[in-house]
Amino acid sequence: MDPATRRTHPHPAPPGSAPIDVLVVGGGHAGVEAVLAASRLGARAVLLTFRADRIGEMSCNPAIGGLGKGQLAREVDALGGAMGLATDRTGIQFRMLNTAKGHAVRAPRAQSDRHRYREDVTAQVLAAPGVEVVEGGAEKLLVDASGARPRVVGVVLADGRELRAAATVLTTGTFLSAVMHTGEVVTAGGRVGEAAAGGITADLRALGLVTGRLKTGTPPRLASRSIAWERLEEQPGDASPTPFSLRTDPAHFPVLRQVSCHVTWTNPRTHDVIRANIHRSPMYAGRIEGVGPRYCPSVEDKVVRFADKDRHQIFLEPEGLDTDVVYVNGLSTSLPAEVQEEFLRSVEGLERAEFLRHGYAVEYDFVQPFQLDPTLQLRDVPGLFLAGQINGTSGYEEAAAQGLVAGANAALWARDDAAFVLERHEAYTGVLVDDLTVSNPTEPYRMFSSRAEYRLTLRHDNADARLGDVAHAIGLVDDATFAFYRARRERVASARALLRSIRSPEYGHRTLEEVLARPDVSFADVAALDERIAALDLPTDVATGVEADVKYAGYAERQRKDVERLRRQEHTEIANDFDFAGVNPPDVALLAIHLERSRRQRSS
Repeated sequence: MDPATRRTHPHPAPPGSAPIDVLVVGGGHAGVEAVLAASRLGARAVLLTFRADRIGEMSCNPAIGGLGKGQLAREVDALGGAMGLATDRTGIQFRMLNTAKGHAVRAPRAQSDRHRYREDVTAQVLAAPGVEVVEGGAEKLLVDASGARPRVVGVVLADGRELRAAATVLTTGTFLSAVMHTGEVVTAGGRVGEAAAGGITADLRALGLVTGRLKTGTPPRLASRSIAWERLEEQPGDASPTPFSLRTDPAHFPVLRQVSCHVTWTNPRTHDVIRANIHRSPMYAGRIEGVGPRYCPSVEDKVVRFADKDRHQIFLEPEGLDTDVVYVNGLSTSLPAEVQEEFLRSVEGLERAEFLRHGYAVEYDFVQPFQLDPTLQLRDVPGLFLAGQINGTSGYEEAAAQGLVAGANAALWARDDAAFVLERHEAYTGVLVDDLTVSNPTEPYRMFSSRAEYRLTLRHDNADARLGDVAHAIGLVDDATFAFYRARRERVASARALLRSIRSPEYGHRTLEEVLARPDVSFADVAALDERIAALDLPTDVATGVEADVKYAGYAERQRKDVERLRRQEHTEIANDFDFAGVNPPDVALLAIHLERSRRQRSS
């Protein structure tokens, strides 16, 4: 079917009265993007979730983006996803991180009103053509064993109902055989107030899949009225914030009132209390089998592993405009409730802190992601796709990117269409998927810009230019959105052409493009040199992209040649005695250089 036809066909019959193309299990960030991607491709899709009022829930921190993660969120948006729009409509603080560093490592981050975010995402799901939401828990996988390989054809719900589908996407988050730990107290569940998913792990193992156990944690929530805000360091957002989504109208952004976060620090007294009770931590007491994220350690880990530091930073982040709840970022803990209260009240500004929820750790099952192919379908189990924390990852943005890839590919697979695969040089999403399909994680995976060897060209500001064509070709974005992407590219091209044609007497009659290539010159500086550049009146994000393209032009060309060389060398024979142990995907470019050097030495 022609992509344009798929994008404009009438709403299909609801899945309750017609065969289901794609069944998505789990209503978190991965599940939302999966079911919406399937819908945009014309699939009849069902979203199965424990609670329909928790679709898109921000289970941990009320924020989107950050280093590496902001690039993923922008890519999800460029591919037509929900995350960017929801963030822009519900954001209460927007900041561009790393502005003092190069364009390649800058990244957007937004603090959201978590309740409004959930409501916005839920509304997007309910409005999607061909999507039905079903409440319930998946207890078993439906498997067709009649072929050469077992094929998953749906799930059995706890009440005995069956949901059968051509393709099934599991986005179970932290709920597989999940238990929550607060000191010595252990409770079944993947999130406060919600049950665990019990039976699916056994079915996955019965299919021959290798599973593991991981752990994550969440900090306490405090009452805003109990915090001495005047004694803390204020952290405001950007004066002129940049939207996450290209589909957001800058003239009506930001939508909500903007607020500040605040910073405080732990101290030696805090650390003394933690050390005195470290034996009561479930991790240190040996009650938790799973490994937690090294890059986001609990406060217990910080005190033990960084014993030379006498303080650690804490960010106090409001969870919304109409709530008194404050998220204590940087203080993840699973110590007993009374210990949490004692050490947290030793922190400046929190001496009279009122706890609305204590911190806890969650331990859950996951599937080793090396068993996936690049579409996020299991290689040996046709019809079963996985996305999010079930693949050993951590973070809303990583989950959303995987959900979009899995949901789109599930819809394409269901109708026997070509797969949707992004390569490492095309997107952070391609890096994420590629890393997962060759990994055997021992801790939750998160995205960093250092994982992307082509990060100079995989910037947050050019996601639409990189991904717009493929997104439109398969139907992930509609004609109107693609026309907007194309218009942005044309504005960039026009600006580049003008920069090449104008010379500046102040800089030795160099072209303005040559002037902008200097590290100490910004696009605003160049615009001030000539009224024709100023007259372009480029939006901030477009001007930033033009500046980055000019400054990185030489490096980008070098990376393009690196990609071509690596493609030619994909079938290069590696000598038996060549030592490639410990080589990660970002090191492959260096490996190619060493291989070429080795070849030349042998030939000489």
